[in-house]
Amino acid sequence: MPEYILSFDQGTTSSRAILFDQSGAIAEVAQKEFTQIFPEPGWVEHDPTEIWATQLGVAAEVISKKGINIKNIHAIGITNQRETTIVWDRVSGEPVYNAIVWQDRRTASFCDELKAQGLEKIIREKTGLVIDAYFSATKLKWILDNIPGARKKAEDGKLAFGTVDTWLLWKLTLGQVHVTDMSNASRTMLFNLNTLDWDDDLLKIFNIPRQILPFVKSSSEVYGITQRVLAPASVPIAGIAGDQQAALFGQQCTEPGMVKNTYGTGCFMLMHTGNKPIASTNNLLTTIAWKLGNSVEYALEGSVFIAGAVVQWLRDGLGIIQSSSDVEKLAREVVSAEGVFVVPAFAGLGAPHWNQHARGTIVGLTRGSTRSHIARAALNSIAFQTYDVLRAMEGDAGIPIRELRVDGGATANDLLMQFQSDILNVKVVRPRITETTALGAAYLAGLATGFWASTADIGKQWQSGKEFNPAMESTERDSLLQGWNKAIHAAKAWTDA
Repeated sequence: MPEYILSFDQGTTSSRAILFDQSGAIAEVAQKEFTQIFPEPGWVEHDPTEIWATQLGVAAEVISKKGINIKNIHAIGITNQRETTIVWDRVSGEPVYNAIVWQDRRTASFCDELKAQGLEKIIREKTGLVIDAYFSATKLKWILDNIPGARKKAEDGKLAFGTVDTWLLWKLTLGQVHVTDMSNASRTMLFNLNTLDWDDDLLKIFNIPRQILPFVKSSSEVYGITQRVLAPASVPIAGIAGDQQAALFGQQCTEPGMVKNTYGTGCFMLMHTGNKPIASTNNLLTTIAWKLGNSVEYALEGSVFIAGAVVQWLRDGLGIIQSSSDVEKLAREVVSAEGVFVVPAFAGLGAPHWNQHARGTIVGLTRGSTRSHIARAALNSIAFQTYDVLRAMEGDAGIPIRELRVDGGATANDLLMQFQSDILNVKVVRPRITETTALGAAYLAGLATGFWASTADIGKQWQSGKEFNPAMESTERDSLLQGWNKAIHAAKAWTDA
């Protein structure tokens, strides 16, 4: 009887389920978008119940589409949008508030207060992170401070906090398991990279009761088994990693110096740095990549908040395309953006700028500018933001990066990938299987349950699909980068007055 690993790929805009066979190939996929909630400007929320319903729904759908049953599922791996914060009642299992999404900026002013108190150094040394509303700690504090009765219930041990992985694991096990893995814990701003535990000083700074936090485990072990979910039969849940760390593992960037970039709602570049955390001097984040067995491995990360989401904005906000896949055709109607630059700082600017007050701008418009120029400039913005991160990463690592492995939905856009190679002046490699986030979670689950024998075995499965090599003259590249830097300055200057 054929067996598969079922990956839960719970993203920012959709929930997906993917079946992988023993060769690491995709056997079946199901996907469903869910509601994006914007209660106020800068606020972004999801309904945790809808997250669970869509994730459970696509899991059932993918099994049905493949024509198998639950007994064909060897194990489940979970990968998830990181930092998104959920608090629920331990008895009823009901969320006390919507999930506050990683993009949400409601706690930006509190972050400014923390900086004014001189806490940046201690938080950075303990967590590897910068003080920003992006991370979970200030979101959790906001829920406890603003939902009537929440703080008292948390202090009494009646509430549970989790990122999305923890929420899904809780639901799969009917509340028997309250666990996260180290990759997700390291994104909360509450986890100490040196002691590998929740940090009492940080809990005090953010006023978080320890009893609300999940237990932290490795990224590849059996956490529990499904309890009458999907089917009466039980399946082990055996792998968890935040989406970007899962993609790093799925891309088999398992040696120090290897780099991948994931093009999803945001853009996330990670470099594997080995068994010791490297402190960034260029405004990147130090994060845990994963824990396998007794080995904790680390990465440097640059986070771009808005990447593929700028294409969704062209579709939903401006209405200049019908579907996201139309953007390449529209952008190809012009040979260049002709001096138009889009800075999609809808949720502030991430690495290496870390300006949470910057806002989106379009500069360089003329009477001759068309929707095609704006579409091309929007695509270009994804590549320009990636350029800023890669140069910062080279500075921290002290070595030039010659190859960038890419994955995520936007990598299907050949125009973007070629421009990315041109602007970086490095080779861009798109693997044969681009669903590397889900694949990474599958690998972690399969390693824990013997589906794959070793990391060496799965390392042999990675294959290049298409390579993009730089073909742009240096003078044109320099001119474009100069224009981009001016556009970034404009986005920052908007809030300076």
